[in-house]
Amino acid sequence: MLKPKKIRAFIQLAEQFAFWIAATGAVTMAVLPKPPRVPLDRYGDKVEHMIAFATLSLLAVLAFPRMPRLRIAERLSFLGALIEVLQSIPALHRDCDIRDWIADTIAIVVVVAVMNLVRPMRRD
Repeated sequence: MLKPKKIRAFIQLAEQFAFWIAATGAVTMAVLPKPPRVPLDRYGDKVEHMIAFATLSLLAVLAFPRMPRLRIAERLSFLGALIEVLQSIPALHRDCDIRDWIADTIAIVVVVAVMNLVRPMRRD
């Protein structure tokens, strides 16, 4: 029988795996010269950004419970800014838009703030 400590460790590993898969997928979609069409396209680019970064924020808080939430928000916001810089590369035929980064950061701050209320940071 598995001990609760081992079960928690396995769940945290699964959460970290989910975060890295989602982050890789988000960055890949962001830098593809011609990303595939998705059903969310009809709601606009900003909604897609906010959903992507809200998901990454939730997964990051779950995957890294001992990391300060401010650091999680900072690093994810930096990732959003980095994506915008990468999209300015002419060969990608993408648009660099500071409003996309702002949308990313708003989603990050909202999710991290809600998670602070729902699930306080673990310190053990």
